[in-house]
Amino acid sequence: MANIHVLRPGFYTTLQDTGRHGVAQYGVPQSGVMDSFSSGKSNLLLNNNLNAAVLEILMTGPILEFSSETYIAVCGAQFDILLNDQPISLAKRYRVQKGDVLKFGKLHKGLRAYLAVSGGFQSESVLGSRSQYPGITTAAKLEKGMSLAITDEVVTAKALSRVNFEDTQLWDPAIEVYPGPEFALLSTEEQQQLFERSFTLSSKSNRMAIPFEETLNNTLKGITTGPVLPGTVQLTPSGTLIALMRDCQVSGGYPRVLQLSTFGICQLAQKRPGEAISFKRKALDIGAISR
Repeated sequence: MANIHVLRPGFYTTLQDTGRHGVAQYGVPQSGVMDSFSSGKSNLLLNNNLNAAVLEILMTGPILEFSSETYIAVCGAQFDILLNDQPISLAKRYRVQKGDVLKFGKLHKGLRAYLAVSGGFQSESVLGSRSQYPGITTAAKLEKGMSLAITDEVVTAKALSRVNFEDTQLWDPAIEVYPGPEFALLSTEEQQQLFERSFTLSSKSNRMAIPFEETLNNTLKGITTGPVLPGTVQLTPSGTLIALMRDCQVSGGYPRVLQLSTFGICQLAQKRPGEAISFKRKALDIGAISR
């Protein structure tokens, strides 16, 4: 099997697919790509399965050397990207040759980029997923000197007929949310504050959760520990809002006041600590659920 050699791992680069499903009863986090919109685009460009493993690249990117021919595509955050010291673009398919070197340089917009290869990365699969997570997979993130397995069969990527890669909404600071299970327990004034105020991402943000700097006047009591999932927004006793992300726990005892939409998770995943966002209430399409 062919491989890609990690010359530099970047700040926090991980292998991710769409995550582990059906194992929450064992306390196992779902994990998976933080921005499924961008990772999905990168896989679509190569005619990969949408669950094919990709590299999730955070803030500073890796330097990678290819041992064989393949196709690549990068989507998401806007980095300077060089293939053999020549700039390449986001959201385009490129063929690489044996010995080619891919470098990620300065980050200009967003926070996370996604590198797909033809056929997907062939790393170890644990509990039905290749997503790296401490204590579950052998490695929690990329390290210098690693070899990343890829298929040695060069798959000719067919031209896509019509795919809209417009991502303007991804950068919108208004994040899509639904009311959470305990939303109705908030006073009318507290409910209004959720949608009228801006909230700043904390420097403590990570793949598990994104806390916000501003606090609300919280009059709610704690709840009996209940299920949570990626996108659940909890309200702590101190009034801090915490948006749970892909590596979050499977249960919690703080009121669940909001739930990010799938696209809302993608939007928030591209915001940097210190950026301000607002919550935009999204209508629940009951008809779509029943279908």
